[in-house]
Amino acid sequence: MAKVDLKAKWRKTPHCPGVYLMKGEGGGIIYVGKAKDLHRRLSNYFSPSRATLDNSKTRALIAAIEDFDFYEVRNEQESLILEQKLIKEYRPHYNIQLKDDKRYLLLRATRQEELPRFSLVRLRKEDGARYIGPFVHAAALRETIEWLNHRFRLRTCTCRYPGEEEYRHCHDDVIRHCSAPCIGRISAEEYRANFEAALGLFEGQGRREHINDLTAEMEAAAEALEFEKAARLRDIRENILKTLEPTRRFTRGTPDLPGTVNPEADLAELAEALGMAEPPAVMECFDISNLSSNHIVASMVRFTNGRPDNAAYRRYRIKGVDGQNDFASMLEVVRRRYSRIVNESSALFDKPEAEDMYAWLRRLSAVGQAPITVPHLVVVDGGRGQLAVAMEVLREIGLQNMPVVGLAKRDEEVYLPGESEPLVLPRDSGALKLLQRLRDEAHRFANNYNELLVRKRVRESKLDAYSAMTPRRKELLLARFKTVPNLRSRTPEELAEIPGISRSWAERFLAWLQEN
Repeated sequence: MAKVDLKAKWRKTPHCPGVYLMKGEGGGIIYVGKAKDLHRRLSNYFSPSRATLDNSKTRALIAAIEDFDFYEVRNEQESLILEQKLIKEYRPHYNIQLKDDKRYLLLRATRQEELPRFSLVRLRKEDGARYIGPFVHAAALRETIEWLNHRFRLRTCTCRYPGEEEYRHCHDDVIRHCSAPCIGRISAEEYRANFEAALGLFEGQGRREHINDLTAEMEAAAEALEFEKAARLRDIRENILKTLEPTRRFTRGTPDLPGTVNPEADLAELAEALGMAEPPAVMECFDISNLSSNHIVASMVRFTNGRPDNAAYRRYRIKGVDGQNDFASMLEVVRRRYSRIVNESSALFDKPEAEDMYAWLRRLSAVGQAPITVPHLVVVDGGRGQLAVAMEVLREIGLQNMPVVGLAKRDEEVYLPGESEPLVLPRDSGALKLLQRLRDEAHRFANNYNELLVRKRVRESKLDAYSAMTPRRKELLLARFKTVPNLRSRTPEELAEIPGISRSWAERFLAWLQEN
């Protein structure tokens, strides 16, 4: 397969802020980076200086690069947010930072409370609060919130319903200029009006007026030779400008941004490469993940119009396969997915006897009557063997005419039903990149599910195997005796000292514990 001319591709990159994704052998993402100037930053990889090559890690990364993509953004804040999202999504080998669960700060406004307040969090919850962000400059955001609380005399206590009892232990009205609505210094209506005015600053209301007021105060302080006050006001003004710099939120999958990724063009190219009459607007991809024989899972991800359709993703625990067997696992998951589509559609409508099953489901999907939209193309992660298994299942179900291909990881070859030789697409073609994005997303989703099950298994205890064990009893036993070996050496009387555990239950449990 011909290699991509990386230098020629780099020379066409624009001088603008953005995020770039380095790809290694097989098209996998090996590094994600951000840049104020994409063209200049990428020159470090494709026209490196001697100082750059002195770094062994950078030298290894450059040697591993087979291709790259990039997205253009509007400013540095957007590049930071998009970089974090892509690193958490792909977890590239050469990235060290941002792989953990830590995220940029969000502003949480508890509008659902009678006396709302601001707080800073890292995760959104469905709790009725208003969330704004993320914000990449944490220090600037904290200073801005502190200034807003002071300016609008907002409460900073954490209790949800503050009253006179809470006020006795709180001096924020003295120290932080809180308006003390908890004891009625101002009415709840007046307090909420102040809070909404402060929140409006983050929603684009009154920003210019606040900046102009701060500028006027700063200039007046400087003229009065109050330079410390002027410097403090200058810092507040700069923090507000940094915090409120316009940024967009990016959802998972292909961002709607200028760059090398063009889903519409890639779909058209894929249709031409596969000889399809029209671009496959709905594509589904399957991947198997097994860390051990205890946790064999599969994923199904769907792309609609070349972009991830997250709501349609599905994950499966493989039930009917003993040991690690990718072919049998693929057979099970494909059967479960498409037999369900056939059965649910047949329960609602009668298929004309002369009509092909796949054509019938396509027709139902086109008019919005199918319970699940049937895909225009199915991709299985693997080569000729996985494709043969998928075709065998589809023939059993009656969907032998559904377009299916296999994408082999090693050489990125595309296997087609009935063809002895695989289709080799150019490494830089949009068609191959679209298939790789689909396959990589299925791989990521399957691995995430496997990791979730492993973490859940680690949290489980041997005590869960006892049929009469309840979560509360397990919690009480481990809180008192800490470990299972420590429990084995105890007497029924000692266990019965715990409220909620009887002597007879303790005797039966300890007998089981000794046997197991």
